[in-house]
Amino acid sequence: MVTMDSKGPEARFVADALAESGVKPLLVDLSCKPHEGVGADVTGAEVAAAAGRSWDELGRMERNAASEIMMEGGRRVVAEKFQNGEIQGAVGLGGANGTSMACAIMRALPPLAPKVMVSVVAATAAVQWYVAESDIIMFPSIGDISLNRITRGVLKNAALALAGMVKQEGVEGENDSSAPPLIGVSSFGGTAACVEQVERRLTEAGYEVMFFHASGPGGRALESLAGLGELAGVVDVTTHELTDLLVDGVYSAGAGRLEAAGSAGIPQVVVPGALDHANFWTGQVPEEYQKRAFFQYNAQNLLMRTNQEEFEALGVLMAEKLNRARGPLSVLIPTKGYSEHTKRKAHDLEGREVCDWRQPEVDAAFAASLAEHLKRGEIISLDLHINDPAFADACAEKMIEMLARG
Repeated sequence: MVTMDSKGPEARFVADALAESGVKPLLVDLSCKPHEGVGADVTGAEVAAAAGRSWDELGRMERNAASEIMMEGGRRVVAEKFQNGEIQGAVGLGGANGTSMACAIMRALPPLAPKVMVSVVAATAAVQWYVAESDIIMFPSIGDISLNRITRGVLKNAALALAGMVKQEGVEGENDSSAPPLIGVSSFGGTAACVEQVERRLTEAGYEVMFFHASGPGGRALESLAGLGELAGVVDVTTHELTDLLVDGVYSAGAGRLEAAGSAGIPQVVVPGALDHANFWTGQVPEEYQKRAFFQYNAQNLLMRTNQEEFEALGVLMAEKLNRARGPLSVLIPTKGYSEHTKRKAHDLEGREVCDWRQPEVDAAFAASLAEHLKRGEIISLDLHINDPAFADACAEKMIEMLARG
């Protein structure tokens, strides 16, 4: 997938490398305006038509608007060809805009479908937005996308990587029908003991467990797999990405967090794990929060203690999301603490101790707010800490019970 009007020779080089590796290439043109170039198997006009627009019409638009239409058409074309068995993987080449378009299209392919992107922005912080919750492999192009002795090597390596994955998948594709049901579990350092015990109990019961590190991309990946039907259930131990969403912290998973599993109708066990803090980078705390209580988790990550007002808002936010759930739902609340940090002291930004991290009366504001606004499912309060084995056992047993009910 490539804009053939600007990167035609490079696209044909990759296509030739794929063919030499025993893989049949299919060139998809993502050019946002008509051009005289030839060689695409799926033309830009056909991609635009898949989105219900004409290529000539796109040529009169601003690039951003035209790109959105090509992404929409590209997703439809590529997804249909993948579902029909016409393609087994995808590779994209591009600068910033080309990367945005190709990655948006590849993100529509299911997990484990081989996806490779050669990009000029692959070594920048923007990668997290291009890859997002998907499993796209990024190849830095080193130089701009053009043909020379360095970039030829990069492009050929990318082609060989894709060819190898496609051929291997064809030989050793897993028989998913024989695999045990997969349960998603959200994890984080402050809830590790709970997560590990939940995994043990679910594994003993015959389930397979997949952890999702709740630092933004992990939460988005959980939502994506739940929405795609890859998960049989979710034990959402670590929901603290909602706190970062509320205060614009660095570990937000976006507004869609805690929604896909409910929309899919799969069983959910939800816990306010690590909801007692938000995350900021050291030295980058917004001015409005600089008088708050903190804990320096590591050299890069500064945790801000959640206050009562924020807990009340989080109760409303979580209830709004869970009220839309269509499947079995239980919220388990550990009244003795939401994270391992309850054993620590909180400090100001100068490093002076200001209070205990453990603040049961503040945490209780979340439970009260949730109870007031949650209209479906059940709330179970347990006189335990989140990392007590008995609390983890209760989470696992509730999920097993839900799954047993079908």
